[in-house]
This record gives sequence, C-alpha cells and structure tokens, in this order.
Amino acid sequence: MKELPLQQVPPLLRRAAKELILPRWRQLQAGDAQQKSPGEWVTVVDQEVEAQLTIALQALLPGSTVVGEEQCAATPELMERIDEGLVWLLDPVDGTGNFIAGTGPISVMLALLENGETQASWMLEPLSGVMHCAIKGGGAWRDGQRVFADETRPLRGQGIVKTRFLPEDFKQHLARTAPGQAFQAGSNCAGDDYPQVVLADSEFALYWRVLPWDHAPGALFVREAGGVVARLDGSAYRPGEQKPGLLVARSQAAWDQARAYFP
Repeated sequence: MKELPLQQVPPLLRRAAKELILPRWRQLQAGDAQQKSPGEWVTVVDQEVEAQLTIALQALLPGSTVVGEEQCAATPELMERIDEGLVWLLDPVDGTGNFIAGTGPISVMLALLENGETQASWMLEPLSGVMHCAIKGGGAWRDGQRVFADETRPLRGQGIVKTRFLPEDFKQHLARTAPGQAFQAGSNCAGDDYPQVVLADSEFALYWRVLPWDHAPGALFVREAGGVVARLDGSAYRPGEQKPGLLVARSQAAWDQARAYFP
C-alpha cells in the first residue's frame, strides 16, 4: 500500500464533528430528516458530513475512492467498487436514529481498504470525543492507548443480538438454545457496539444485515485487539461480500459459545 499519513485522518473526522455534527445536536429542524426507506433515516447532517469528508479524504489520498452510505443510497452501483484499489468506506453518522432522537450514541465510522482488505479504521464518538482506531498488524487503540480484549474473563453468555433483520428460524432456534437468556439489543450504533465487545461486558455481537461501512471499521478494531470476527460458517469476513450473518467476539472461546446459540 502506498504511504498514507494516517495521523492526518483523525483531525478530519474531528473537524467534521465540530463543524457539522455538534452544532446540530438536538437542534434539527423540521425537514432536516427524512425516511429514505422504511425505518431508515437520513439527515442533512449525514449528507453534509459525507460531502466534506469525501473531498478531504480524496485530497489526502489522491486516486482513492470514497464509498459512503448516503452516496450508495443514491448510486447503489458504488458497492461494486469496494474491492477495487484504495477505497474509503464511510458512515458519516452511524446511529442516525439516535441522532434524530437526541439520545446517542452516535459515531463517525471510517475504514480504508486496499483491494478489499481493511488496512485501517477509525470510529469517533462526537459527543464524548473518544476515538477508537485500528491499523492492520498495528493494534487497536482508544484515544492513543493500545487496548486488548481480555480473554481471561469468565464467560457468562452476555452479548448483543440484533434481531431486526434476523430470520424467523434463527429467532426460534435462539429461544430453544438459550431460553430465558437476556441478550442485549445493542445501542443502534455499531461504532459503539464494537468497542463494547472489547472493552465492556458484551462478550459477542451477532449481526444479520452487514453493510460494509457499518462493520469494516469495528471488525478491524476487534481483530486487532485480539478478538474474533467471522461469518457463521467460520469463514473470514470481507467487507465486499454482500451476504448476511456476522459473529464478533472477544475471544475464540466466546465466539464458539455464542455460535452454539444459532442454527
């Protein structure tokens, strides 16, 4: 991969948060949000952040492509370019529903791919200013401090299960294999969920719909912290593969335990 000044990426994200996100926090006006499909929302802030960062990232790495969530909503064929050369995957405001509700958490999520493989990623929580980042082969970091998944913690079967897109047979199987188990619903913000698997009480997270900008940044973070990210058949996760199902865990033991809950 050509030389990239990775240290220049966080200031771009922080600038977008300061100039475009924080001033509109709990200040959205009528017409600032619209439903692009049932249950899927976009705000003017999503669009403005994506536009600003697209220009900045392409200037930072000439010849790269930015594949953003809102761009793909308007131009779905952009998804076909994820595995081609240097690509920035961008979710300008992950947790848009939380942003509209004024509840949080929210995240600016970014991953840099080379020929479909994630090389670096960033997740900025604008409200707190906390930055999680990862570099392939270089570790996972929280605000400049390297972090590791704790594989020694006893497993209690606690995890995040996103049921909105989960097939009915999965839900029924889960009811049989883990009766009474109170799985967490997650925060409706992948940029918050992924660090939770490494740093908090969530031992795993199961996602069915796996949009690349939602998962490539966090997947690299979990892997570089020592966790496990794999498809339900155990195969490796690649952001460009448009198939459902992804299981993330803080350790192989946690992954194996969680996998047993599902068909």
